[in-house]
Amino acid sequence: MMKWAKQMHNAFGSSFLWLVFLVYFTQGFRSFVWTAVSYQLKDRLKLSPSASQLISSVAFFPWSIKPLYGILSDCIPIRGRKRVPYLIIATLLSLFPWIILGLNASLMSSYWPLMIFLTTQNVGSAMADVVVDAMIAEAVRLERASLAGDLQSVSWSAMALGGICGSLLGGYALSNLEIDTIFLLFSVLPVMQLLSCGLVEEDSSGGKALSDQADSSSSHHSDTENSINGRTNGNISRRKGFKNQKSKKDVKNKSEAPVKERYMIMHWFHSLKLAVYSLFQAFRQPMIFRPMAWFFFAQVVVPNLSTVMFYYQTEFLHLEPSFLGTARVVGWFSLMLGTLVYNRYLKRMKLRRILMFAHIGIAVLTILDIVLVSRLHVRLNISDKLVVLFGSALADAVNQLKFMPFLILSGKLCPPGIEGTLFALFMSINNLSSTLGSFVGAGLASMLNISSGSFDNLLLGIAIQVLCTLLPIFFLFLIPKEATGVST
Repeated sequence: MMKWAKQMHNAFGSSFLWLVFLVYFTQGFRSFVWTAVSYQLKDRLKLSPSASQLISSVAFFPWSIKPLYGILSDCIPIRGRKRVPYLIIATLLSLFPWIILGLNASLMSSYWPLMIFLTTQNVGSAMADVVVDAMIAEAVRLERASLAGDLQSVSWSAMALGGICGSLLGGYALSNLEIDTIFLLFSVLPVMQLLSCGLVEEDSSGGKALSDQADSSSSHHSDTENSINGRTNGNISRRKGFKNQKSKKDVKNKSEAPVKERYMIMHWFHSLKLAVYSLFQAFRQPMIFRPMAWFFFAQVVVPNLSTVMFYYQTEFLHLEPSFLGTARVVGWFSLMLGTLVYNRYLKRMKLRRILMFAHIGIAVLTILDIVLVSRLHVRLNISDKLVVLFGSALADAVNQLKFMPFLILSGKLCPPGIEGTLFALFMSINNLSSTLGSFVGAGLASMLNISSGSFDNLLLGIAIQVLCTLLPIFFLFLIPKEATGVST
C-alpha cells in the first residue's frame, strides 16, 4: 500500500492527487446539502411532490450538457491554460450560490430564486467534474499510463467516501442545525477546492503554441509589408535615426496585435466547429446510435417517483432525517457491492442478458414500494424501516448492474481521437434521460393528484412504474448481440 502511494505521488504530485480527491469527495458529499434542499422544498416552501421534483429536475439539467464544458475547455484556453482556469470558474459557480442562500433567508423562501441558484451551483459542479476528468486523462497520458486504473480508483473511492460521510452527517445536521447553516457549512469544501487550484501547475504549451502560430502569421504579414516598403523607400529608411526605428517597432507591434487576435478567434471557432462536427458524425453511426437510444429510452420511459416516495416516507411513515441518511449510506455500500458482483461474476455475460435481468430485478424491487404503501408488511410484523432499508440496499445494487454495462459499452463505442468528448456525451445522455424520467414522474404524480398528505393514488402510480420498467426489455435488440461486459 505504501509502495502504491509512493508511485502515485512520484507520478502525479501530491497537490494534483489532493485536488482530484477533494473534487470527487465534494461531489459525493453533496448529499449532505441536497438532503437539506429536499426538506426546504417540502417543509418551508410547502411544495407538492410533483412541483418539488420539477424544481430538482430543472436544477440538475446542467449535468446533461457536460460535453459543452469539455469542448469549451478543450478549444478555448484562458491565458494559454485549458484546465485550471475553468476549474476555478467552476468552483466559484458552485461556491457562491450556497453562501448567498445561506446568508439571505428571503431567497430560500421563494422557489424561483432558489431554483436559479441551485441550477447555477450544478453548472459549477458539472463543469468541475468534466475538467478534472480531462486533467486525469492528460496526467495519465503524460506521466504513467499504467497508473490509470489507480487514479480512477482514487476518484471513485473519494466519491464513495464523500457520499457515505455526507449521508451520515446530513441526517444529523438536519436534526440539530438550521438549513441556512447547513448551506454555509457545505461551502467550506468549495473554498478548500478553490485554494487547492492555486497549488496545481498547468503547462501552458498549448496556449503558447497557438500564440506562436499567431505571431508567425502576423510576422509573415509584417515582413512582406516591410519588404515592399524597403524596395520603394530604401534611401529614406537608411537616413532614419534610432528614435525613428523604435517608433516603427512600436507601430509594427500595434499592427500585429489585431492580426494575432483575429487568428486566435478563427482558430477557436474552427476548433469548436470541428469538435461538434466530429461528435455529430460519430453519433450518426448505427453501432453508436442504436445502443445509446436504448439506454435513453430505458430511463425516459420509466417515471421516477423518488420525490413522491420521499414525501410518503417523511409525512406518512414519519421517518426521521437521520434514518433516511442511514438508508443512503446502505445504498452506497450496496452500490459498491453491485460493482464487485458485476466485475467478479457478470462481466463475461452477454449485455442483453445482464440488462434483461437488471430490469426484471428493478421491477421486482419496485413491488417492495407497493408492499410498503399497501401496508402488507404490517400484517407480518415487519417494520417500515426494515422494508425501506432492504429496498434501498437492493435497488442501488441492481441499478449498478445496469449502469456498469452502460459504462463498458460507452468505452467500447468511442472512436479514436474524440474518446473524451464522446464519452462525456454518453454520460450526458444518461443524465438527460434521468432528468426527463423525473419530469415524467412529476407529470404522473400531478395527473394522479398525489400531493403532500394525499397519497391515495400512490399505489396506482407505483404499479404504472413497474409496468414501464419492463418495457425496455422488448427493445433489447438495439444492443449489440455479441457484446459482453468485458471492456477489452
